[in-house]
Amino acid sequence: MNERRVALMRMLDSRKKYTARELAERFNVSVRTIQRDLDYLQQIGLPLYTETGPHGGYRALPNRLLPPLHLSRDEAIGLFLMLKLLEDLPDIPFGEVRAHLSEHYYAELPEDVQVRVDHLKDYVAFRMTPTTAASPFTSLILEAAMDKRRVRMTYASASGRKNLEVHPVGLYFENGYWYMPALGRDRILLYRADRIVDITMLDGTESGLPTLKQWLHATGPHEGIPAKIRFSPFGVRLAESDPLFQNISGQEWAGSIPPEEFPFMSRLLLKYGPEAEVLYPEELRGMVKTLLQDSLKPYLT
Repeated sequence: MNERRVALMRMLDSRKKYTARELAERFNVSVRTIQRDLDYLQQIGLPLYTETGPHGGYRALPNRLLPPLHLSRDEAIGLFLMLKLLEDLPDIPFGEVRAHLSEHYYAELPEDVQVRVDHLKDYVAFRMTPTTAASPFTSLILEAAMDKRRVRMTYASASGRKNLEVHPVGLYFENGYWYMPALGRDRILLYRADRIVDITMLDGTESGLPTLKQWLHATGPHEGIPAKIRFSPFGVRLAESDPLFQNISGQEWAGSIPPEEFPFMSRLLLKYGPEAEVLYPEELRGMVKTLLQDSLKPYLT
């Protein structure tokens, strides 16, 4: 592709509309030459929309093919690794294309870089946090947050299913789960995306919503009740592979847990048995104690 066609692609990529004559004058070529360039760009995948009439012209459709990147060898290999990492991230937004994205990118690499990538595959692997909780609505949530749209959702909370209308602030992935902060009636609450049973985009918008970045900076992702858990030496070894307990100091983990996550956390701690003890809050401590007692009942009869 010559430099004129690359520049032409970038102009059309700005989503502005141009007539063939305007483009010809811009590049100091004939209208016929510009039309051949436009035909070529369409052949390689740039979807052009043509409007006829006195106010017509050419523009690129939103879901168009983007111009190629110009990368060094190390940058190309690094980008390939990032694409492979995204493939293993469960329920990533717009993930319907991710299974083939790295293959398409790989096919465009020079042969010597492909050889290097093939060699690299034997020396690097990504092991994502395993989770069986499906979050099929991440794309819709992210679009709603970016467009500041309101959504109606059915949410499976600990107390049962609820029908809610909220404004999503964004979406973040942590410890194997997607989380959605969203504005309800008067404040922003945190929801687990895998607990959303159904969701519909509505017409209402909220211009005053913060971005996810602003919300995380202001409140932090772990807003909740202060908690402390003491581990035995063996419990510390077990917890080293658990992403929820990465900051253990002196055999103790301290942090904050949202109250709605107490049932989940108590069952998670059940697997540690005598190797972990909840020091506080008392409500979580009581939940773990009840679960331990209930687990003994089948063996006491």
